[in-house]
Amino acid sequence: MNAARHDTPIATEVAKLRERVSVQAPADVTAVFDADERRLDAAGLPPGIARPPIPFPDIDLHDMSGNVVSSATILAGRTTVVVFYRGTWCPYCNIALHAYRQLMPELSARGVSLIAVSPQKPEVPSEVDAGDPPFPVFCDPGSKLADALGIMTTPTEAVRDAQTQLGFDLRAFNAGHSEAIPMPTVALVDSSGVLRWIDAHPNYTRRTEPAEILAALHLAAGGQP
Repeated sequence: MNAARHDTPIATEVAKLRERVSVQAPADVTAVFDADERRLDAAGLPPGIARPPIPFPDIDLHDMSGNVVSSATILAGRTTVVVFYRGTWCPYCNIALHAYRQLMPELSARGVSLIAVSPQKPEVPSEVDAGDPPFPVFCDPGSKLADALGIMTTPTEAVRDAQTQLGFDLRAFNAGHSEAIPMPTVALVDSSGVLRWIDAHPNYTRRTEPAEILAALHLAAGGQP
């Protein structure tokens, strides 16, 4: 498999979702989200975001059974793609996670692992970890790992009200009952535990494409752009 075979970009699926949301969601709710996207685009990346190459933070996470395990133990000396997502309550995250599932044969052939991390409580039902997941999923209580990388964001009061109107209570979903969430981010950590590449998206409707992950792996391995 190569990058060219990922012929359904995440952006295409997101565009379809946005069209459905514009029809199905209340107009006042979509107006709030549209305004928030413009705010996020204008703000851009936070100044404190991690800049490779740096050691990847060693932070305790929880697996889906609630067991505490350090990020260093999870990485286990393997090159690893680390996906930070907001939670499976977020339809944009589910689109991205499904796309990253399709990467697993290519990553496995290269000896590369993939894990997904969010502040979502392990006990919250998740389609990501249902059945036989293709990659491990971890809870980052209090988003300490995401915070160490400088990729945290907190929804505005207007957005929180709109989320509540749609039935999303981040304090109920997140371990630590926090409303803070990570920006959708993909990081590449090499076998020595060094962060080699990070791609964060302040606007949560935009995601790292599978082809971009493969390109980052190619460059990290010494390939040409």
